[in-house]
Amino acid sequence: MQKTLNFPNDFLNKIICGDCLEIMRKIPDKSIDLVITSPPYNLKNSTGNGMKDGRGGKWANAALVNGYKDYDDCMPHDKYVEWQRNCLAEMFRIIPDDGAIFYNHKWRVQDGLLQDRQDIVSDFPVRQIIIWKRKGGINFNPGYFLPTYEVIYLIAKPAFKLAPKANACGDIWEFNQEMKNPHPAPFPVKLIERIISSTNAKTVLDPFMGSGTTAVAAVNLNRNYVGIELSEDYVNLANQRIGENKVQLKLEIL
Repeated sequence: MQKTLNFPNDFLNKIICGDCLEIMRKIPDKSIDLVITSPPYNLKNSTGNGMKDGRGGKWANAALVNGYKDYDDCMPHDKYVEWQRNCLAEMFRIIPDDGAIFYNHKWRVQDGLLQDRQDIVSDFPVRQIIIWKRKGGINFNPGYFLPTYEVIYLIAKPAFKLAPKANACGDIWEFNQEMKNPHPAPFPVKLIERIISSTNAKTVLDPFMGSGTTAVAAVNLNRNYVGIELSEDYVNLANQRIGENKVQLKLEIL
C-alpha cells in the first residue's frame, strides 16, 4: 500500500511510482508552474500495420513495436480519449493563472483518415501548435508519406508569457531522436531544455516521466521537477539517469 503523499515534501525533485491520475489528484490547485509530457500514444490500437506486427529484420526487436510493459497501449479509442482528457483536466487544474502545459502527441492515419488528436485537446485553450521535426521513423504503409514530425500543443492559461526573447525560436523545432535510450519513445533532452528555458517556471511536472528526460533537463536548468511514472522499471532508469547527470554536471563545474 502506497504511503500518504504530502505536497510539496513528497513531490519536489522526486519521481513517484503510480497512476498519474491518482497522484495528480493529490497535488493542490495552481501549485505546479509548468507541465511537459508525452503520453503513451495508443499505437497498438492503430488500424495501420506499422505497430501491430513487427515486420522482422531490423524492426523485429524495435522498442516501439514491442510497446510498453506496464501501459495498455491498445485501449479502445474512446476510452483512450476519455483517459487523456481526464489527465489534461488534472494538469490544467494544478497550473497557476500564468502556467502552461506542453503536450506532445503523435498524429496518425486511422482508417485512411488523419487523426489529429482534436478529440483529446478540444475545449482546452490550445494557444499554439509547435512542430517537432525529427529524423527517422517507421512507416510500412504505402498509402502515405513517412511522418517526420510530432506536434506539441501549447495549452496555456490567460496570463502565460514566454521568457524574454524565447519567442524568437519560432514554432518549428528540429531535434534528433534519442537513439540509445531503452524507452520506446524518449524525448531529446535538448527539446525539453528548449521548453523549460522558454518559460519562467520554477517547478516542472511530467506525469508520464518515462526514462526521466524532463527531470534531467530541469536539473540542467536549475529548476525543480515532479515526476510520475507507472512503471517501476522506468522509475529506476530515470533515477539512474538523473544521478549520472548530476555527477556529470559536477565534473563540468570542476
